[in-house]
Amino acid sequence: MTVEATTERVLRLLALLQRRPSWTAAELAAELRVTDRSVRRDVERLRALGYPVHATAGVGGGYQLGAGTRLPPLLLDDEEAIATAVSLRLASGGTVSGVGEAALRALAKLDQVMPPRLRAEVRAVHAATETLVGPGVEIDAELLVTLARACRDAVRVRFRYAGRDGAEGERTVEPVRMVATSRRWYLMARDVDREDWRTFRLDRMRDVVSTTWRFRPREHPDPVAYVQRAVTEAPYRHVARVRLHAAANQVRALVPPQVGRVEEDRDGWCVLVVGGDDLDWLAMHVARLGFEVAVLEPPELREAAARLARRLAAMAGHA
Repeated sequence: MTVEATTERVLRLLALLQRRPSWTAAELAAELRVTDRSVRRDVERLRALGYPVHATAGVGGGYQLGAGTRLPPLLLDDEEAIATAVSLRLASGGTVSGVGEAALRALAKLDQVMPPRLRAEVRAVHAATETLVGPGVEIDAELLVTLARACRDAVRVRFRYAGRDGAEGERTVEPVRMVATSRRWYLMARDVDREDWRTFRLDRMRDVVSTTWRFRPREHPDPVAYVQRAVTEAPYRHVARVRLHAAANQVRALVPPQVGRVEEDRDGWCVLVVGGDDLDWLAMHVARLGFEVAVLEPPELREAAARLARRLAAMAGHA
């Protein structure tokens, strides 16, 4: 077998090890169409090049590519390369501070090594795509990494937090998950001092540090549902519940998850829960959805709807 063929096979082996966490020797041999002995030799070649390939013996054992000091080359197929390039383009306009520049650098490197046919496809996608991003709050990438590691390792985090009134206080939490909306990032965590679950906006955190205190993960609410409830109800003076004569999916297509929560109901109806500081504003936005509405609560929303109806009727009556 030629040196070129051996090199190509070793690169294919590296690509397979990157594809999933663990492979048996028999599975790798079948994919590469070689013997188990050839797989072992190729694994040794990768190790000689500095890639940490770990092997475990016995039933269920196999080969696994570990983390090392050298970043292995990313071996992507055509679909993966196009998807990665498009994702990097979108990330370049995101809400994570510094990631935009890093995404552009990575995109330039990927573009440099792409075959011309793939480069042309990616550029065609870019030329045909524009992004409309609303005003969001940029989050420092290092903060995301710190919180992500704390969630993964079940380590308590301490930080200073500014409430809605601007007053700051120190908080110690047991983080569970970060949740991103189109505009902001949130952390769902158990507040140690208050002994309850809380939601924290990342842009209001200061001096975030991971402690050495490990905690035992406990049963917790669904992070996405919990954060959605917090951002759609807790910050507002009024919380409205209205029944809409429409399928839940129809309403979800019109109401972003960070604005309102849609619950399934019966007989072709659903329930929308939405918060606001002004009942007239709530009445207007519920009405503009265009569905038949029954107000469940608060009763004052019916009065606001009546005021809106009178204003619209007067507007329609003027030439």
